[in-house]
Amino acid sequence: MASLGYKLAVLGCGTMGRAIAAGLLRSGVAEARDLIVTTRRREVAEQLRAELGVEATTDNTAAARAAAVVLLTLKPQRLNKMLDATPLAQALGGKLVISIAAGVTVAQLTRWLPETSVIRAMPNTPSLIGAGMTVLARGPGVEDIQIEHARTIFGAVGDCIELEDKLMDAVTSLNGSGPAFAYVMLEAMADGGVMMGLPRDVALRIAARVCEGAARMVLDTTMHPAALKDQVTTPAGCTIAGLLTMEDGRIRSVIARAIQEAARVAAGLGEA
Repeated sequence: MASLGYKLAVLGCGTMGRAIAAGLLRSGVAEARDLIVTTRRREVAEQLRAELGVEATTDNTAAARAAAVVLLTLKPQRLNKMLDATPLAQALGGKLVISIAAGVTVAQLTRWLPETSVIRAMPNTPSLIGAGMTVLARGPGVEDIQIEHARTIFGAVGDCIELEDKLMDAVTSLNGSGPAFAYVMLEAMADGGVMMGLPRDVALRIAARVCEGAARMVLDTTMHPAALKDQVTTPAGCTIAGLLTMEDGRIRSVIARAIQEAARVAAGLGEA
């Protein structure tokens, strides 16, 4: 069994925080003794203690004091009140703080926590099954070893890369909201199968495997999606007929605009 080598506090341990904590334990990256998690309700803390075997509390400030690295999984609307000149902010001084709050910029985090090394992170919900994608943006003065700490944490639940903070609203829409867009497309494909006579459960299973396999082809072959599409598209075949129908519906523009609109809204989520 491995150990992080430091105490990690997960503040506001909801769905994503629980997924990360569970992923660290499941992968062997961390031991239960390495983690302390917090939640607003005592009964939920007790559930987390029983489920994960980790220390769990309702006291964010005490948890922050006990840790060397702190993961903030709080909602963006709560961060300003919790971090702006509060005992929690003082407890976070001199530590590495990683925030997954959508729309909360590195500049905001640095203003609230001027004596703290901050990293902004945007994971997504497939992290729940270890198939997540997380993008990191480092704040001023963050060292490479601190980024590696963040990579280790999020690497336990999927893939992880680093980009500049100015790109994080786009990341929030594509990475954070993207799974919802993919589910709509998957559901629509299954609906088409049902319309043509397939049982619903069979259609959903096939559609899900198609999406999974297509994604793996892009990642494993590194080929452009257009080239992979052409491999499936034979002259006068059924695939090109279906593709032209999709183009009639302006599917490319609609999907791209969905990402654009989600990014616009994401940019305002962290406003106080």
